[in-house]
Amino acid sequence: MAAAPLVVSVPEIEYAEALADLDGVDTVVWDMSEPHPRGAEIRLTVMPYMTRLRLADVAVGLDALEVVQLQSAGYEQFLPEVPEGVTLCNAAGVHDASTAELALALTLASVREIPKFVVSQAGSTWEPLILRSALADSRVLVVGYGQIGRAVARRFAPFEVALTAVASRARDGDDLVPHVHGIDELPDLLPHHEVVVVIVPLSEATRGLFDADMLGRMPDGAVLVNVARGPVVDTDALLAECASGRLRAALDVTDPEPLPADHALWTTPGVLITPHIGGATQAMRPRAKALVRRQVEAMLAGGPLVNAVATGGTAGG
Repeated sequence: MAAAPLVVSVPEIEYAEALADLDGVDTVVWDMSEPHPRGAEIRLTVMPYMTRLRLADVAVGLDALEVVQLQSAGYEQFLPEVPEGVTLCNAAGVHDASTAELALALTLASVREIPKFVVSQAGSTWEPLILRSALADSRVLVVGYGQIGRAVARRFAPFEVALTAVASRARDGDDLVPHVHGIDELPDLLPHHEVVVVIVPLSEATRGLFDADMLGRMPDGAVLVNVARGPVVDTDALLAECASGRLRAALDVTDPEPLPADHALWTTPGVLITPHIGGATQAMRPRAKALVRRQVEAMLAGGPLVNAVATGGTAGG
């Protein structure tokens, strides 16, 4: 008697097409907007990208569910709702290139004051400015030196900057940064860096990490680039620093998010905002499909999953 197929749900048809040649796999396309008729058979489900769905709602009726695969690197909002015995996997590695690219773009745009020239162009005004800073010869601090942090450093390195990295604990570095500092050293490092790129995961340890005290340690004219999560930065404290003209900020994430139309961040001088688009490029698709395929192949072979971050019903999950 043939074994039952591995039923996998994916949010879009292109993910199903990427699995079509695998024997023993039955793929269904499910956007999770309503229950799926075959929900009770699904063993691996891939959540839609940038979803605001609650895992507790999605998992209702998925009696055979073993694995939930996210398309985001961040997963903190899903942790409290992982069903017992179900493994939650994030998309570490999928967004490295796109997020690092945006971090560099935001930094260059802020440092070279590109928003001012966009306004001048809209008014057909030729207005040369002597800029107060450049990226070359800057000291850049990357706060969060995981996979994306290293991708950020790789993209900044050719711009003739001095790179420093901070992680949860001190350790030996790599060819980009010989030594990685511990987070406990952050207060002493901040005064010596003109650009601070934040790419830490959101946790109780990092929530509000950049509060009034930390922001106050940054030197005058410095730029805070947040491509992590909005709550890592104290919004009111950041507003105060930017409104005074002492600091600048380039933000792909905010707190709150989405940012309300009447929020002061929109109009505060020196603040550049993109609407959480760090990973939202075509560069993520081939990587995301490859990750899903790898997870399906692992389940078929009975091998270990990659990027497992929690299992429901266990300590830490």
